[in-house]
Amino acid sequence: MISVAGLPTQLALKLVDATEEKQRDLIRNSAQHSRAIEHFLGNIKKVETVDQLMEDPQLYAFVMRAFDLEDQIFGKAMMSKILKSNIEESDALVNRLTDPRFKALYKEMGFGTDGVGNINTILKSWQTRMVDRYVDRQFVNAQSEENDTLGTVLEFRRKVDGITRPIDVLKDRGLTEFFQTALGLPKQLSGLDIDRQVAILNKKFDFEKLSDPEEVDRLISRYVAISDATKGVSQVQNGAITLMQGAVNSGNSFLSAVFDLDAVQRANPRYFSR
Repeated sequence: MISVAGLPTQLALKLVDATEEKQRDLIRNSAQHSRAIEHFLGNIKKVETVDQLMEDPQLYAFVMRAFDLEDQIFGKAMMSKILKSNIEESDALVNRLTDPRFKALYKEMGFGTDGVGNINTILKSWQTRMVDRYVDRQFVNAQSEENDTLGTVLEFRRKVDGITRPIDVLKDRGLTEFFQTALGLPKQLSGLDIDRQVAILNKKFDFEKLSDPEEVDRLISRYVAISDATKGVSQVQNGAITLMQGAVNSGNSFLSAVFDLDAVQRANPRYFSR
């Protein structure tokens, strides 16, 4: 993976965009993740019940990581109850949880009544989708670990198509932080009644604009500028970039394999010295 630590987020985002496909390939081919993917593809087709999923620690962990639920892996009893819930019942556990990751996992896995029965797990298209989700999650998390502002932007990009109203934002902690920052709203807003928060967001932003890619880019730029300024991120120095260029030009095999320097230079020429 290419390190973006210390870079202004706008530059880091350009770098990530220019190298994303190659970085994904690195994840897929790394020893740790290739083993996890191989185990998933070799065993998931045998899973027809929630209990069978829980009985295979590697399969269970893979699925949880694919939905960014690694912090909940040890809560197997709760996860079993969630996956065995009946989503048609308003008081079902899966419906009582506000974190959207649980419902996304529930719907994608598609177990039958009481967690018995599943036709998804034998479908190649579903298996491929799950592996892609897993790889994407590792990619986003790796960026977030080095630059949390960048991580929030990547999350926003992945979720923006599903945002049509303020409540879609308020049920997601990361999206809430993104919009509060981009719109210049205080974090204390989260302490208000939910209806009041919805009213304020509607007043501050026209959510229909999210269908316009240019508006999305403007919102991202605003968030990045405010977030970096708040966190005291300084402009990257030409000397650091020159060192990176030198590593590439001198034949560093790792950087040469994953870093399309020309693409980044074209995107942000003012950050580079010759």
